Amino acid sequence: MDRLKQIESFVVVAARGSLTAAAGAEGVAPAVIGRRIDALEERLGVKLLLRTTRRITLTHEGSAFLEDCQRILTDIGNAEASVSAGGVKASGFLRVTAPAGFGRRHVAPLMPGFLARHPDVNLSLNLSDRVVDIAREGVDVAVRVGDLPDSSLVSVRLADNRRLCVAAPAYLKRAGLPLHPSELGRHECLTLSSDASQSRGWAFVVDGEVSHLRPSGRLDCSDGQVLHAWCRQGMGLAWRSTWEVEADIASGALLPVLEAFAAPPNGIYAVVPQRKHLPLRVRLWIDYLKQHYGDAAYWRSVPG
Repeated sequence: MDRLKQIESFVVVAARGSLTAAAGAEGVAPAVIGRRIDALEERLGVKLLLRTTRRITLTHEGSAFLEDCQRILTDIGNAEASVSAGGVKASGFLRVTAPAGFGRRHVAPLMPGFLARHPDVNLSLNLSDRVVDIAREGVDVAVRVGDLPDSSLVSVRLADNRRLCVAAPAYLKRAGLPLHPSELGRHECLTLSSDASQSRGWAFVVDGEVSHLRPSGRLDCSDGQVLHAWCRQGMGLAWRSTWEVEADIASGALLPVLEAFAAPPNGIYAVVPQRKHLPLRVRLWIDYLKQHYGDAAYWRSVPG
């Protein structure tokens, strides 16, 4: 407690510029503030403040230490707020980015609920299928789907995501049910066109190994949402993420095909520039996404 009081007094003195003003802010005598600063400097073995009769200035060491102390006190305040009886109080501007298709279906619809919980937060959502440089572009949180490249960014896994081969019952009734990935060549497959990002094809586990196939058909498109709609209409087989088709499978609008050969899941992640000193609004947003994405019923309830 004494150490924390010393740090708090040091920060107040640095902000107010005098022992008297700091003492007034803390409701104690100036001599008490002076003793706390003396004890702090003696314990650290460095001079933090240069005191004259007219003013107080920070030393080089004091300036560096002040920045760390301010962050520590902010973290303590956030930690106390997060468990206080009155609930959490977050504020400020939160910038979020997500892939366009996923963001339209699973990020944008959740934002009104988050704002209702935290009325002092402002949200900005950028939907883009390019990989946004969150550190350079000032983004607080990126929601990303799939395997992440190695980087200095920090990621939090929010949920698993599988890719499944699916088809409408009408198509399977007309064309039959494929029993092995090698049979895809005899089916109409709805694929992403060559200018889309799916460069490796459809993934299946065959004989214990993940293999990638490039099926073909009379229809392709660069937009996954269009492929999804064509699949629902019975135009062919599609290889889609569970975040997109889980509700259709639950309702029977689409049926999973070749499930025994499904590739291992990848993930849905929240990505932030760094782990330390995350603002409370960022931590609460990530927790909010985990709360929804971690509920299996959520994925079955989002309409296609």
